[in-house]
Amino acid sequence: MTSTIVKWGESKVKLTWRQDIHLPDMKLITSIHGFCFNSGKLLLVKLRKRGWDFPGGHLEKGESPEECLEREAMEEAYVSGHSHLLGYIIVDHHDNPYWNEDGHYPKVGYQIFYQMEVDQVHRFEAEYESVERCWIDPARVSDYYPAWNEVYHEILSTAEGIHNQKGISIMKNM
Repeated sequence: MTSTIVKWGESKVKLTWRQDIHLPDMKLITSIHGFCFNSGKLLLVKLRKRGWDFPGGHLEKGESPEECLEREAMEEAYVSGHSHLLGYIIVDHHDNPYWNEDGHYPKVGYQIFYQMEVDQVHRFEAEYESVERCWIDPARVSDYYPAWNEVYHEILSTAEGIHNQKGISIMKNM
Protein backbone atom coordinates (compact mmCIF):
# COMPACT_ATOMS: atom_id res chain seq x y z
CA MET A 1 0.00 0.00 0.00
CA THR A 2 1.50 3.30 -1.15
CA SER A 3 0.45 6.76 0.09
CA THR A 4 1.30 10.30 -0.93
CA ILE A 5 0.09 13.84 -0.24
CA VAL A 6 -0.92 15.84 -3.33
CA LYS A 7 -2.15 19.36 -4.02
CA TRP A 8 -5.42 19.56 -5.97
CA GLY A 9 -5.73 23.29 -6.54
CA GLU A 10 -5.39 24.73 -3.04
CA SER A 11 -6.42 21.46 -1.40
CA LYS A 12 -4.04 19.07 0.35
CA VAL A 13 -5.26 15.51 -0.15
CA LYS A 14 -3.86 12.15 0.97
CA LEU A 15 -3.99 9.41 -1.68
CA THR A 16 -3.50 5.77 -0.68
CA TRP A 17 -3.45 2.91 -3.20
CA ARG A 18 -5.11 -0.33 -2.20
CA GLN A 19 -4.89 -3.28 -4.55
CA ASP A 20 -8.18 -5.04 -3.90
CA ILE A 21 -10.80 -6.92 -5.91
CA HIS A 22 -13.61 -5.91 -3.52
CA LEU A 23 -15.26 -2.58 -4.26
CA PRO A 24 -15.89 -0.07 -1.46
CA ASP A 25 -19.37 1.31 -0.72
CA MET A 26 -20.82 2.52 -4.05
CA LYS A 27 -22.03 5.79 -2.44
CA LEU A 28 -18.39 6.72 -1.70
CA ILE A 29 -17.00 6.03 -5.20
CA THR A 30 -16.12 9.38 -6.76
CA SER A 31 -14.69 8.25 -10.11
CA ILE A 32 -13.62 5.32 -12.29
CA HIS A 33 -10.35 5.21 -14.30
CA GLY A 34 -8.62 2.83 -16.66
CA PHE A 35 -5.09 2.07 -17.73
CA CYS A 36 -5.82 0.84 -21.26
CA PHE A 37 -3.29 -1.15 -23.31
CA ASN A 38 -2.99 -2.17 -26.93
CA SER A 39 0.13 -3.94 -28.26
CA GLY A 40 2.17 -2.90 -25.23
CA LYS A 41 1.26 0.80 -25.54
CA LEU A 42 -0.65 2.82 -22.93
CA LEU A 43 -3.60 4.96 -23.97
CA LEU A 44 -3.85 8.63 -23.03
CA VAL A 45 -6.59 11.09 -23.94
CA LYS A 46 -6.18 14.85 -24.16
CA LEU A 47 -9.09 16.46 -22.33
CA ARG A 48 -10.17 20.01 -23.16
CA LYS A 49 -9.92 21.26 -19.58
CA ARG A 50 -7.18 19.06 -18.07
CA GLY A 51 -4.68 18.04 -20.73
CA TRP A 52 -3.43 14.46 -21.02
CA ASP A 53 -5.15 11.94 -18.77
CA PHE A 54 -6.45 8.38 -18.61
CA PRO A 55 -9.98 7.50 -19.69
CA GLY A 56 -12.37 7.76 -16.81
CA GLY A 57 -15.14 9.69 -15.14
CA HIS A 58 -18.13 9.59 -12.84
CA LEU A 59 -20.69 6.86 -12.42
CA GLU A 60 -24.09 7.47 -13.95
CA LYS A 61 -27.25 6.37 -12.14
CA GLY A 62 -27.69 2.58 -12.26
CA GLU A 63 -24.26 2.03 -13.82
CA SER A 64 -21.68 -0.42 -12.46
CA PRO A 65 -18.04 0.72 -12.20
CA GLU A 66 -17.05 -1.60 -15.07
CA GLU A 67 -19.88 -0.24 -17.25
CA CYS A 68 -18.71 3.28 -16.41
CA LEU A 69 -15.18 2.52 -17.59
CA GLU A 70 -16.49 0.96 -20.80
CA ARG A 71 -18.65 4.05 -21.49
CA GLU A 72 -15.89 6.52 -20.62
CA ALA A 73 -13.29 4.65 -22.73
CA MET A 74 -15.65 4.83 -25.71
CA GLU A 75 -16.67 8.47 -25.15
CA GLU A 76 -13.16 9.80 -24.50
CA ALA A 77 -10.92 7.50 -26.54
CA TYR A 78 -13.20 5.53 -28.89
CA VAL A 79 -11.87 2.18 -27.74
CA SER A 80 -13.48 -0.93 -26.32
CA GLY A 81 -12.07 -3.97 -24.60
CA HIS A 82 -12.05 -6.25 -21.58
CA SER A 83 -11.41 -4.88 -18.11
CA HIS A 84 -9.84 -6.21 -14.93
CA LEU A 85 -10.41 -4.53 -11.54
CA LEU A 86 -7.09 -3.49 -9.99
CA GLY A 87 -8.23 -1.75 -6.81
CA TYR A 88 -8.78 1.81 -5.66
CA ILE A 89 -7.23 4.98 -4.37
CA ILE A 90 -8.51 6.13 -0.99
CA VAL A 91 -8.93 9.91 -1.30
CA ASP A 92 -8.69 11.33 2.24
CA HIS A 93 -9.59 14.98 2.88
CA HIS A 94 -9.05 14.90 6.67
CA ASP A 95 -6.08 17.32 6.43
CA ASN A 96 -7.68 19.44 3.69
CA PRO A 97 -8.74 22.80 5.17
CA TYR A 98 -10.77 23.53 2.01
CA TRP A 99 -12.92 20.39 2.17
CA ASN A 100 -16.59 21.37 2.22
CA GLU A 101 -19.03 19.19 4.14
CA ASP A 102 -21.80 20.37 1.78
CA GLY A 103 -19.70 19.74 -1.34
CA HIS A 104 -19.93 16.97 -3.92
CA TYR A 105 -17.22 14.74 -2.45
CA PRO A 106 -17.08 12.72 0.77
CA LYS A 107 -14.36 13.34 3.34
CA VAL A 108 -13.02 9.89 2.42
CA GLY A 109 -13.88 8.72 -1.08
CA TYR A 110 -12.62 6.18 -3.58
CA GLN A 111 -11.31 6.29 -7.14
CA ILE A 112 -11.63 2.87 -8.76
CA PHE A 113 -8.96 1.68 -11.21
CA TYR A 114 -9.15 -0.94 -13.94
CA GLN A 115 -6.75 -2.37 -16.46
CA MET A 116 -8.26 -2.70 -19.94
CA GLU A 117 -7.04 -4.80 -22.84
CA VAL A 118 -8.25 -2.86 -25.87
CA ASP A 119 -9.86 -5.15 -28.45
CA GLN A 120 -11.15 -2.50 -30.83
CA VAL A 121 -9.85 0.94 -31.73
CA HIS A 122 -12.66 2.91 -33.34
CA ARG A 123 -12.42 6.06 -35.45
CA PHE A 124 -11.69 9.01 -33.14
CA GLU A 125 -14.57 11.52 -33.27
CA ALA A 126 -13.79 14.05 -30.47
CA GLU A 127 -17.52 14.45 -29.71
CA TYR A 128 -17.20 14.69 -25.94
CA GLU A 129 -14.52 16.22 -23.71
CA SER A 130 -11.44 14.76 -25.40
CA VAL A 131 -9.70 16.35 -28.37
CA GLU A 132 -7.01 13.74 -29.04
CA ARG A 133 -5.78 10.28 -28.10
CA CYS A 134 -2.33 8.78 -28.25
CA TRP A 135 -0.57 5.51 -27.50
CA ILE A 136 2.70 5.79 -25.59
CA ASP A 137 5.40 3.65 -24.10
CA PRO A 138 4.28 3.32 -20.44
CA ALA A 139 7.76 4.34 -19.29
CA ARG A 140 7.12 7.84 -20.77
CA VAL A 141 3.86 8.55 -18.94
CA SER A 142 5.37 11.26 -16.72
CA ASP A 143 6.33 13.20 -19.90
CA TYR A 144 2.59 13.63 -20.57
CA TYR A 145 1.11 13.61 -17.07
CA PRO A 146 2.67 16.34 -14.89
CA ALA A 147 0.89 15.22 -11.68
CA TRP A 148 2.43 11.72 -11.92
CA ASN A 149 3.31 10.35 -8.49
CA GLU A 150 4.30 7.12 -6.71
CA VAL A 151 0.66 6.05 -6.19
CA TYR A 152 -0.08 6.23 -9.93
CA HIS A 153 3.24 4.50 -10.61
CA GLU A 154 2.25 1.55 -8.40
CA ILE A 155 -1.14 1.27 -10.13
CA LEU A 156 0.47 1.38 -13.57
CA SER A 157 3.00 -1.28 -12.54
CA THR A 158 0.14 -3.53 -11.45
CA ALA A 159 -1.74 -2.89 -14.70
CA GLU A 160 1.38 -3.56 -16.80
CA GLY A 161 1.97 -6.82 -14.95
CA ILE A 162 -1.52 -8.00 -15.86
CA HIS A 163 -1.10 -6.79 -19.46
CA ASN A 164 2.24 -8.60 -19.81
CA GLN A 165 0.84 -11.75 -18.19
CA LYS A 166 -2.07 -11.77 -20.66
CA GLY A 167 0.40 -11.37 -23.54
CA ILE A 168 2.37 -14.39 -22.32
CA SER A 169 -0.85 -16.44 -21.99
CA ILE A 170 -1.84 -15.56 -25.56
CA MET A 171 1.61 -16.55 -26.88
CA LYS A 172 1.45 -19.89 -25.06
CA ASN A 173 -1.91 -20.65 -26.67
CA MET A 174 -0.62 -20.04 -30.21
